[in-house]
Amino acid sequence: MGKVNRRKFLTYLGTGATALAASSTGLNVLTQPVQAGNFHKGGQKKPKLGQIKFKPIEPSSKDDLILPRGYQYNVIAAYGDQINQKGDTFGFNNDFTLYFPIDQSNGSERGLLWVNHEYVSDLFVFGKENDEYSKEQTKTFLYNQGGSIIEVYEEDNSWKMDTTSKYARRVTGLTEIDLTGPAKGSDAVNGSTKVQGTFANCSGGRTLWGTLLSCEENYEDTAEAAGLDETHYGWVVEVDPFDPNFRVRKHTALGRFNHENASVGLSKDGRVVVYMGDDKKDACVYKFISDGKYNEKVGKNNSQLLSKGTLYAADLSSGEWIELSIEAVREAAKNDKELLDKFKTQADVLVHTHDAAILLGATPTDRPEDVEISPFDGTVFVAHTNNDKHGNIHGHITRFFENNGDHGSLEFQFSIFAAGGIQSGFSAPDNLTFDQYGTLWTVTDISSSKQNKKVWKPFKNNGMFAIPTSGPQEGEAFQFASAPIEAELTGPSFTPNERSLFLSVQHPGEETEDLSKPTSMWPHRPGDKMPRPAVVAIRGF
Repeated sequence: MGKVNRRKFLTYLGTGATALAASSTGLNVLTQPVQAGNFHKGGQKKPKLGQIKFKPIEPSSKDDLILPRGYQYNVIAAYGDQINQKGDTFGFNNDFTLYFPIDQSNGSERGLLWVNHEYVSDLFVFGKENDEYSKEQTKTFLYNQGGSIIEVYEEDNSWKMDTTSKYARRVTGLTEIDLTGPAKGSDAVNGSTKVQGTFANCSGGRTLWGTLLSCEENYEDTAEAAGLDETHYGWVVEVDPFDPNFRVRKHTALGRFNHENASVGLSKDGRVVVYMGDDKKDACVYKFISDGKYNEKVGKNNSQLLSKGTLYAADLSSGEWIELSIEAVREAAKNDKELLDKFKTQADVLVHTHDAAILLGATPTDRPEDVEISPFDGTVFVAHTNNDKHGNIHGHITRFFENNGDHGSLEFQFSIFAAGGIQSGFSAPDNLTFDQYGTLWTVTDISSSKQNKKVWKPFKNNGMFAIPTSGPQEGEAFQFASAPIEAELTGPSFTPNERSLFLSVQHPGEETEDLSKPTSMWPHRPGDKMPRPAVVAIRGF
């Protein structure tokens, strides 16, 4: 086993996917050192290696956001807060965050913060559960999803929201949005070139040209409740936070499925590559490679690169990326009239991406959620949250090694970087991000109905963990934060100087059945009678 210590070996044994890794690629893939390469823009950074910079906390069941000694948080915006002079309000169940600096001077910072809003709770938004929705209620639950652009600034050792901002605005389930790519105007989307709104916005990513990508995940219930065309949702959405005249767009070339996030890099020959996960059980890992090459000089016109290219799905048993083309799909379906009727054009492949991927032999995996490219060695980390259908109760994090260190390669190896369980201290890894020390940060997604119960009891509330990706502590998880009761921590993102971390606290008190007896009251604001999802800033780094 070479340099693998006992704890790591137990970690590898903690997931059934290890058997697949060992049988298909040889167990040595788990132990070989990573070879650095120019994987994407800025891909040759060197981490400031060292020990974890905080004293890890113990799991907690308290109704608060618990942090290590020396760290503090403050709430920037919570559900219902006014974000601009127009009267727009902060949406519900905030998720992915992404910070765009405007100015940094005199030791303070100012910038725009994008925040996803994933779904609403009928009880907290309407005061009761609904079987049917009125026209006004439909408008309300669509408005409270999508995303918020807020202007934030650092002052007096805390972060605040500037409601006089000229940039602050909402992108919601009511916003008109353009379609791009092969499915635009096709029969597969019922001829539409524009669609109404974005919702079920989970995680996302940053483009190389300064815009953001927001991903539509579990869109089905909202689309049905609102009477909207389901084929118009489940896409990757591009927004420019600084320019309201930049048309919000959904890139159909990136496929339609339960998108968790989108991580953008470059191939060695300069093409844009986007890695994506499909957050459901037995779903696949994807990547898109543009036809054209990235040109820094044309700025946001690079957006068109996401309209034309090739979509692939990962076959872990062969270590290959499978091209999802209509020709290959029809060849595989040649004896099945129902499938041939379903897949007639490339637009059909993109609208029914999961079915096409499985038909062509891509590997169903254990809820691939966040996918992130390491800024240091370019390896690709995938959070497989869990899959009780196959006994993977606590999930794991997979690490892909592209052939020759090239994101444009169609061959890869992989390892199980870390596995959830009592041996590692975490369960159900979800969103991922990196810091300058080469540390992978992950938040966890234990269902609120299962927290502090049965096999999840040792982990208590959901948390946030730091996991070094190299050095003597590689693969070991250290708990940094514990969430309020029944909440999930989501969307961690650092400021460029890494002095502050933005973090969403989603669905505190989610199991509440009686508004007069909420199970959580976080963030414990004076006058509040209910818990509120909110985004916070953490300082002390």
